[in-house]
Amino acid sequence: MNKTKSYTISKKIVYDAFLRVKANKGSAGVDEESIEEFEVNLKDNLYKLWNRLSSGSYFPPPVKAVDIKKKAGGTRTLGIPTVADRIAQMVVKMYFEPSVEPFFHEDSYGYRPNKSAIQALEITRKRCWKYNWVLEFDIKGLFDNIDHELLMKAVEKHTNIKWVKLYIKRWLKAPFQTKEGTILKRTSGTPQGGVISPVLANLFLHYTFDKWMTINHPTNPFARYADDAVIHCKSETEAMRLLESLNKRMNECKLELHPIKTRIVYCKDDDRKEDYENISFDFLGYTFRPRRSKNRWGKYFINFTPAISNKSKKSIRQKVRGWKLQLKAEKDLTDLSNMFNSKIKGWINYYGKFYKSEMYSTLRHINKALIMWVRKKYKKYARHKKRAEYFIGRIAKQNPRLFKHWELGIKPSAE
Repeated sequence: MNKTKSYTISKKIVYDAFLRVKANKGSAGVDEESIEEFEVNLKDNLYKLWNRLSSGSYFPPPVKAVDIKKKAGGTRTLGIPTVADRIAQMVVKMYFEPSVEPFFHEDSYGYRPNKSAIQALEITRKRCWKYNWVLEFDIKGLFDNIDHELLMKAVEKHTNIKWVKLYIKRWLKAPFQTKEGTILKRTSGTPQGGVISPVLANLFLHYTFDKWMTINHPTNPFARYADDAVIHCKSETEAMRLLESLNKRMNECKLELHPIKTRIVYCKDDDRKEDYENISFDFLGYTFRPRRSKNRWGKYFINFTPAISNKSKKSIRQKVRGWKLQLKAEKDLTDLSNMFNSKIKGWINYYGKFYKSEMYSTLRHINKALIMWVRKKYKKYARHKKRAEYFIGRIAKQNPRLFKHWELGIKPSAE
C-alpha cells in the first residue's frame, strides 16, 4: 500500500465494486461513457479511481437527470451517475452497509440483502387476517426531500471511517445535470438511481420511522419497502390516532405524507361486517381487497387477500405493446422467446405469487401480440386472424415451454 495515501482503501474492493456495477448494467451518465467503454481501459481507469479515492481528491461529477413515467401517472426524476462514480459509490457502500445493516428493523424489506418485496407481501397478508384495520402511507418525494444534516447525523452514528463520511457528504451535494446541460444545485435528498442512495434512504427512515414505531407504537406491526409502508391496527380509532402521530413525526423529520396515497383501510371479509368507504389498498404492485376464495373442503368464502393490481396489469400491457412484435417479422419464434421469455417469467414469478389467476387476462395480451406477429410475418395469415390464432395455438400445444405463460395453460386457441 502506498504510504503517502491519506486513506486506506483496498484495490481489490475497487475491482469487486466494478464487477457489481457491471452486473447491474445501467446506462451512461453525463460523460456518455458506457460500461463497455470504461472496460476498454479498465486497469488504468480503476487505478485512477482508486488513487483519487485514497488521496481524498475524488469529487463526484454531476448526476444525469432523467425523467421516467410513474405507474400512477406523472414523472419521477432518476439521477444516473457516471460509471466511474457508480463504482466509487459501490466502494463506499461495501465499506458502509455492513456497519448499518445489523441495526435495521426486520420489517424493513426494501433494497436489503436477503429481503424482498414478496416477503413484505407475505407478512402483510398474514397480518391483514389478524388485524382489522390498515394505515397505508407513502412519503411524498422521499428521495428528493431527505434532510442532509439529519442524514449525516445518522451516518456518523454508524461509522468512524473518515473517507466514507467525506464521500457521502460530497454525493449528497452533487448537482443534477438536465439533458439541456443545465446544472441544478441540490440542498436536500439523495438521487434515486444512485448506488449509495437506497442504503442512505433506509438509514434515514430507520430513525425517522422504524425505530420511532418500535418505541412509540410497539403493538402496531408494519412492513416498509423504501418509502412505501403499511401499519396494522386493531380499530379505526387506533388508526386515526396513529395517523395523527405519524404526520407529526414526519414533519419533525422534514418529510411529508402523501395526501392521496395515505389512507385508513378496513380489511373486510366474511367475518368483518362493518361498512367503511375504503376496503382495499395497493402495496408493491398488488391490490389487497376482499376476494372470493375456496377453502380446502371446496367451500367458497370472502377472504381479504392480495392479487396483481390494475396499475401493474396496465404497466405489463404497455410493455408488451412496447415490444412492437408486429415490426419483428424478420425474427422467428425462438428469437422472440429468447428476447422476451425471461421478462414474462419475471412477471409470473412476482405477480403470480398470490391469487395467480388474476393475472391470466393480462398474459393473454402476449398471445394477441404474437398473433399480430404471425399476420405480419406470413402473408397467408395477413387477413385471417382466426387462422393465425390456430397456427400459434398449435405451436403452443407442441412446444409449451417456448413461452412461460404457455406452461400455465394460457395458450391461443388451436381449435
